Amino acid sequence: MWGSEALFVDRLDAGRKLAVRLEQIPLREPLVLALPRGGVPVAFEIAKALHAPLDILLVRKIGAPGNPEYGIGAVVDGSNPQIVLNEDAMAIADLSPAYIEREKQRQLEEIERRRAYYLDGRPPMPLKGRSVIIVDDGIATGGTVKVAIKAVKQAGAAQIILAVPVAPPSVLASLREEVDEIICLEAPEPFYAVGQFYEIFGQTTDEEVVALLHEARLFPADAGS
Repeated sequence: MWGSEALFVDRLDAGRKLAVRLEQIPLREPLVLALPRGGVPVAFEIAKALHAPLDILLVRKIGAPGNPEYGIGAVVDGSNPQIVLNEDAMAIADLSPAYIEREKQRQLEEIERRRAYYLDGRPPMPLKGRSVIIVDDGIATGGTVKVAIKAVKQAGAAQIILAVPVAPPSVLASLREEVDEIICLEAPEPFYAVGQFYEIFGQTTDEEVVALLHEARLFPADAGS
């Protein structure tokens, strides 16, 4: 249905194309952070090209009582997990600090469970003072990416680069002030869904994520080869 509009063969192809652009940017101790699951194959190719470590950034929504889909904030993992709250939504929901703390702990437990599965419990890599490249397979609304950027900023990254294959122009405009640089290969209109710009866009499996993260552990060691 979308084949005629495809800009990328698959996520790995998109990652290789992004890597060419990122290799031209001065970076300080680069760390590639993927948003699972779809962002991992893209980030894998970037980390491979840059000989940089690859980690994941897990974002879990905090929902309102009785309406979990109404996001009032999010918890983002890391060496110092961050909670990012939507102040407008908080004011409307009028929630107690006890509820927020309870939900934060619940989502942190889920984050730890997923990190244990994906990375054998390997702790998050520190971001302070580094060039951090946040990677996804595309952006539709930008909600998750905004939370991720805020958390990475709070963690003390020296430079924040958002690298995505494709995103709507309006969303990119809303993110430009939030990061040091955006590398986006295509910003087409109309934009209906990320998948329309890929020839192959099946769901990335947990098994694929685990395999790619395991293989990526070798990349920094290859830097001098």
